[in-house]
Amino acid sequence: MAESPWLTVLGIGEDGPDGLTAASRDALHRAEIVMAPPRHLALIPEAGAERIAWPVPFAEGIAILQGLRGRRVVVLASGDPFWFGTGSVIARHFSPGEWRALPGISTFSLAAARLGWPLERVTCLGLHAAPLSRLRPHLAPDARLILLLRDGGGVEEVGRYLREEGFGESRIVVLESLGGPRERITTATADSLRARAFSHPLAVGLICAGQGPALPLCSGIADEFFAHDGQITKRPIRALALSALAPRPGEMLWDIGAGSGSIAIEWLLADPSAQAISIEPREERALRIRDNAARLGVDRLQVVQGSAPEALTGLPEPKAVFIGGGLSGAMLDHLKDRLAPGTRLVAHAVTLESEALLVAWQARLGGDLLRIALSETAPLGARRGWKSAYPVVQWRVVL
Repeated sequence: MAESPWLTVLGIGEDGPDGLTAASRDALHRAEIVMAPPRHLALIPEAGAERIAWPVPFAEGIAILQGLRGRRVVVLASGDPFWFGTGSVIARHFSPGEWRALPGISTFSLAAARLGWPLERVTCLGLHAAPLSRLRPHLAPDARLILLLRDGGGVEEVGRYLREEGFGESRIVVLESLGGPRERITTATADSLRARAFSHPLAVGLICAGQGPALPLCSGIADEFFAHDGQITKRPIRALALSALAPRPGEMLWDIGAGSGSIAIEWLLADPSAQAISIEPREERALRIRDNAARLGVDRLQVVQGSAPEALTGLPEPKAVFIGGGLSGAMLDHLKDRLAPGTRLVAHAVTLESEALLVAWQARLGGDLLRIALSETAPLGARRGWKSAYPVVQWRVVL
């Protein structure tokens, strides 16, 4: 018979041992060592087990835990260790046969139970160490969110952020120390929220309201969402580019000649598992791309300042590539030799020279050519007429 795992990752609530299952209480009773942050250690009574406080920063605790290999160790974590918790981090550093998990009731579940909200219809976000801009894609009238915050000061920051984004009318329910003797619930709006001391652990229930603009779910969000110096793939063209790139969960995009970063940012907004790298030679634009991404809640965008193809060296392989600037024969030659079969390539051309280049490469490698000619209304004397933009030629090919 195989030996039992030496390490148990055990979820515990604010009610301490009283809220544990029989299996969890048995694991805690049998432990030689209990390792946890001081707050969790304070939830359990002194017993025969050695107690080790998990250090800060968190990563240093992994090395300590590895040094305990082979002894009966319990690591305490809040609620469900695998929902914005420590469980996944520990699992990455130990083989499956070494550990087991005994989850408790998650803070999200406790919060939904207090609020009376159906959890399957609520957006749940862990913002312990993440910027509040992660909220931005989810802010829309009547949207419901449950947020986990690092400390009491985070509540005031959430209120300020909502006010700045035009959602000051949002209802905020502050849920302190759920499930324990210190539990307290406070309701306010972002506009009326007053600074005060809130106790950790902390969750916030949020019902969004206000006049702030919600981010559309389809491709081609308004240009006004992006800061730019005129170098931006405009909304209608961007929508067609994203349609051609066809984002899929977990895929990596290279956005070459990124300008404002609008293509990569919309790619990331399509799915939380999507990945993207923007390659931009100009420093001021690279900085602007980072700012745009952070403001729109996709701070996971990687920005590489440099010119392709040289700047592509060492980058993780993409599933899709967009060329919005810097198109050349040398770049296309490099990409043809570098990219894996099945990679989707979309390139845009505005000048006659770059258009001729795409026509030649389409004849060589196949794919689809699309000429996009858009016109908008503009004043024409006392009346209005159509003002044409420069046509854009799009080449889409699967290598």
